[in-house]
Amino acid sequence: MRRIAVIGAILEKPQLSQKAFNETVSLYKEIVKGRMGIPFDEEDMAVISLTLLGELDAINALTGKLGNLPHVTVKTAVSGMLKSEQEEG
Repeated sequence: MRRIAVIGAILEKPQLSQKAFNETVSLYKEIVKGRMGIPFDEEDMAVISLTLLGELDAINALTGKLGNLPHVTVKTAVSGMLKSEQEEG
């Protein structure tokens, strides 16, 4: 079943992690519906928010891969069943 999810990520020392982060996100571009990034240059950090719509397995896989990157911390919030899917079942 598809879900809506938000991944919040903090990249510490983004110069060391941003390339791998972007490459990983691009592997899941079919479920990424939005992205917002805010640099905190004075703190040597960046905050990135990803909005997703996809299967729970894909959301979890992306979250896991991002969370395993050095200097990256992630948290994910996932919706319940979508209304459109409740009507189908």
